Amino acid sequence: MAVVIVGTLDTKGPEIRYLRDRLQALGLDTLVVDSGILGEPLDIVPDIDHATVAEVGGTTIDAIRSAGSRGRAVAKMRDALQVLTRQLLADGRLQAMVSMGGAEGAVMGAAAMMVLPVGVPKVLVSPIASGAHYFGPLVGTRDMMVVHSVVDILGLNPVACTVFDNVAAALKGMVEHGHVLHPPRGRYVAVTMLGNTTTAVMAAKERLAAAGYEAVIFHSNGVGGPAMEELAEDGQFVGILDFTTNEVYDPLVGGIHDGGPQRLEVAGRLGLPQVVVPGCIDFSVWNRGTVPEGLASRPRYDHNPEYVLVRATHEEMGQLGDIFARKLNAATGPVEILVPTEGLSIPNVPGGPFWDPAADRHFLERLQAALLSRIPVHTRVVHVNDPVFGREAADLLITLLENP
Repeated sequence: MAVVIVGTLDTKGPEIRYLRDRLQALGLDTLVVDSGILGEPLDIVPDIDHATVAEVGGTTIDAIRSAGSRGRAVAKMRDALQVLTRQLLADGRLQAMVSMGGAEGAVMGAAAMMVLPVGVPKVLVSPIASGAHYFGPLVGTRDMMVVHSVVDILGLNPVACTVFDNVAAALKGMVEHGHVLHPPRGRYVAVTMLGNTTTAVMAAKERLAAAGYEAVIFHSNGVGGPAMEELAEDGQFVGILDFTTNEVYDPLVGGIHDGGPQRLEVAGRLGLPQVVVPGCIDFSVWNRGTVPEGLASRPRYDHNPEYVLVRATHEEMGQLGDIFARKLNAATGPVEILVPTEGLSIPNVPGGPFWDPAADRHFLERLQAALLSRIPVHTRVVHVNDPVFGREAADLLITLLENP
C-alpha cells in the first residue's frame, strides 16, 4: 500500500517530486498520479501517467484535451480520477492520498479524495484554501485535512518547503497512528443540531445515553445533514433524530445551509426509525453582506459576526409543509414527527424578530394535509430549544427503536 500523490505534473512536477521524496525519506511508499491535461510532466516520472488515468476513466487524454473548454476538460479528468481512486482502494494499493495544486489541480485532487471512506488519510494543499473561497469543492462531506500553502505552488522556496515538510510529517503520523472508520460496535443514533437547538439536543443526547444509545451529532450547515445520510447508508446508525432540518429550506431561497435534493429522504429509503423535528426551518443562513436584495425587507437576526439569519415567509412555511410530507411519505421505515408550537429557533419567541405563529401553523397545517395517515404528528406547547422538548424527542425515538 502507498500514499497516492495526485498533481498536475505539467505545472507542479518539481513540487510533487519534493513531496514524494520527503514521504519516501520518512519510510512511506508512494504512488504518483499525473492529473495534468495539456503538457508533459516536469522533472518527474509518474507511476500512473495522465493517459492511463484517462483510460481508466473510460476516455482518452486526447478526448479530454479536446473537450471544448478548460472547465469541461477539468471535469472529465476529475471524473477519471475518481474512478482510478476507487480502483486503487479496491485493489489494496492506497493507504492515504495527498494532492497539491492551484484552483483546477486542487478541485481535481479533492474530488478524488471525496470518494474515499472516512478515516482514510486525505490531505489537500492549495493557496485557494483561504479567504472567501467556497470550501465545498475542497472538502465535500469527508474528513479532509486542508492545508493553506501560503505561497502559490510554484517553486521550492523556504516557505513552500516548510509547508510541504509538515504535510509529509502529518501523513506519516496519520498512516502510522490513524485508522479507518470501523463498523459500529454499539448502538449509535445520528442527531442534527445548530446553535439554535444546542440546549435541547444536549438534553436529548443525555436521555439517549441513559437508554444505551450513543448520539453522533451533526451540524446541519448544508454539509452535516448529507454527511449524516451518507454514513447512515454505510450502516453506522440504528436510528435518526433529525432534530434540526433547516437544510431543507435553504435551497428554496439560495441560503448557504443547502442540504441538497436528497435531504430528508435517505433515512426513509433505508428504513431506519426516525423522529423528525422542524427545528430551525423558519430561517435561511447567509454570509454577512450577501443577503439578496429580494430578501432585504424580511426580518433578520445576527447569529454571530459572520452569519445572518433571514425569516421564512408565510407561504414558504406552507411550501415546506408540502416538501416534508412528500419526502417523509416515501419512508419505508417507522417515522414520527414532533412539532413545537412555541417557536422553531432562538429568535422565534414572543417579542423576537422571527415570532410569527401564523406562519409556523401554516407549515403544520400543510404538513398534516399532505402527510399519509400512517405517519403520526405530535405537537407540543414548548419551544424547540427547551431541554424538556429534547428529552421528549429522544424518548419518542427510543420507543420506535425498542418497539419495532
